[in-house]
Amino acid sequence: MIRFAVRVKPGARRESVGGRWPAPGGDALIVAVAAPAVEGKANEAVRRALAAAFGLRRQDVTIVTGERGRDKVVELDTDDTGRLAELLG
Repeated sequence: MIRFAVRVKPGARRESVGGRWPAPGGDALIVAVAAPAVEGKANEAVRRALAAAFGLRRQDVTIVTGERGRDKVVELDTDDTGRLAELLG
């Protein structure tokens, strides 16, 4: 399992996973989703986008903290830290 910070950009024109967002606790992975930030739609889109980026099932992605904000901590059921480093750029 790996756990890392994510910065979400809801309402984006297109979905993407990649890039760094400078955060106080260290850099966060940027996840842009087309879904609006209402009724958990953006959270579900984030789970789908991260699952696709890491080649996992949606159920393997858990939002640990930050359900109601742009800054989240997610946990993935994988040990592929190389893919995370690649996405962070």
